[in-house]
Amino acid sequence: MDELALLAEEHDGLFTSEQARNSGIADSVLTRLAQRKRLERVARGVYRVSLFPPTRFSQYQEAILWVKANRGPQDAALSHETALSIYGISDANPSRVHITVPTIARLRRKCPKGITLHRADITPREIVVQEGMPVTTVGRTIRDILATTGRTELAHQATADARRQGLITAEEAKQLKLLINRHIRDLKNSHPTERTSQT
Repeated sequence: MDELALLAEEHDGLFTSEQARNSGIADSVLTRLAQRKRLERVARGVYRVSLFPPTRFSQYQEAILWVKANRGPQDAALSHETALSIYGISDANPSRVHITVPTIARLRRKCPKGITLHRADITPREIVVQEGMPVTTVGRTIRDILATTGRTELAHQATADARRQGLITAEEAKQLKLLINRHIRDLKNSHPTERTSQT
């Protein structure tokens, strides 16, 4: 248990079975410890050491470890509204955990409830570590929000908050505002107001 506690310390009390195997701890040991309630199996291949109480970020850590368990993609990142929540920008309060994985990533396991997987080409430069977790950059996050939900008000709010908190530069904020305004114009052009003539 001491070895597992050290292993889990970096991830809010969580670790994967693969990490345990790499430390010389067999899957059968994990199964026995889970049966004795010393460990909690939170998802396939992901365990929590019972000594560590869950934190506000635990569900995000669980989701990332689930994606990366059993040789899953290492360049996955928390994204979309989840990333906004982690940064503390905008009033986004997602009911699901959003994760972006590479388009070519192969996940052979069934996605747990509460996780929304997005597939997209994502580069290491678009991922930063926030609260000890991989998260898409503010710019990438806002672009993803616009592309998948079209929530321009949320994007404006997130941009303003990110600039106020010093998470992006003035130039980055300017470029994001231009992008949002272009998105609004495109929406208006693709859905022109229908005029009805009165007779």
